[in-house]
Amino acid sequence: MADNGKLRINAAAEDWRLAQAFVISRGAKTEARVIVAHISDGEVCGRGEAVPYARYGEDVEASLNLIKSCHARSREELQSAMPAGAARNALDCAFWDFEAKRAGVAVSELAGVPEVRPVETAYTLSLDSPSAMAEQARRVAHLNILKLKLGADGDAERMRAVRDARPDARMIIDANEGWAVDALSGLMAVAADVGVELIEQPLPAGRDNVLSQVQRPVAVCADESALTSSDLGRLVGCYDAVNIKLDKAGGLTEALTMRDAARAKRFKIMVGSMVATSLAVAPALILAQGADWVDLDGPLLLAEDRPHGLAIRDGWITPASPDLWG
Repeated sequence: MADNGKLRINAAAEDWRLAQAFVISRGAKTEARVIVAHISDGEVCGRGEAVPYARYGEDVEASLNLIKSCHARSREELQSAMPAGAARNALDCAFWDFEAKRAGVAVSELAGVPEVRPVETAYTLSLDSPSAMAEQARRVAHLNILKLKLGADGDAERMRAVRDARPDARMIIDANEGWAVDALSGLMAVAADVGVELIEQPLPAGRDNVLSQVQRPVAVCADESALTSSDLGRLVGCYDAVNIKLDKAGGLTEALTMRDAARAKRFKIMVGSMVATSLAVAPALILAQGADWVDLDGPLLLAEDRPHGLAIRDGWITPASPDLWG
């Protein structure tokens, strides 16, 4: 535990069981392993949740140690005291929560967001066979926006099967860096044919320049290629949108900066998150105001959420109770 003057910082890991296995091109999992940071002055306590991600070289124990050894005394100091990533995100969101509770105002007011309105989230379909993904889509006939996890042989058939099952749905696809360069044009043509709105990270990060050399009949969104605002300049001309996640950016503070910088460069905005509880999603609702696409369905994928969790009905997420965060 770090003791920063009157502030005490601590963190712990938690496991949250998923309603069913969550499968992407890099593997499957049956639980969400999160870290929760706490900041307290003995009277007020702020919390923040994040998900360390192996894709970015993170693990739970290292992230907990980063938080527990942090000597930042404010959110401003934190930005230079710790690198972007899940550990800083948990602590940054805890600082926002702490500051708001101590001031007796909502985080949205501190962030300069006049009103946090409900947003409609995409719902993620795990990577599976075309028929199984079509069945997943039929089971959520009440949800309007579907996000298909792709990145394996048979992706064209998966897209067509889901479209046949849900001709009414808006569709986003996420290849998680899983498409080959020589298959790109053909798969993008299929995506356009079935009415996909957005393709997330079709190629591995580092191959972004390929996207500037091909026609993009569907908007393409950077995810693994866009971690913080410092990445945006090299992505101009390669992508049409960026997916901003608090875990990648290292917290709401940098995520808000990244959103403004992305808009200035004429990128469309997607706001996403890892699979986590409502405590991780609540700060992202502030970032999601005015976003072009929202992918904050993590709590819907859990077997059980936190007390005071976000209300999510028919894909619409209602802003959090202060008993949860903010």
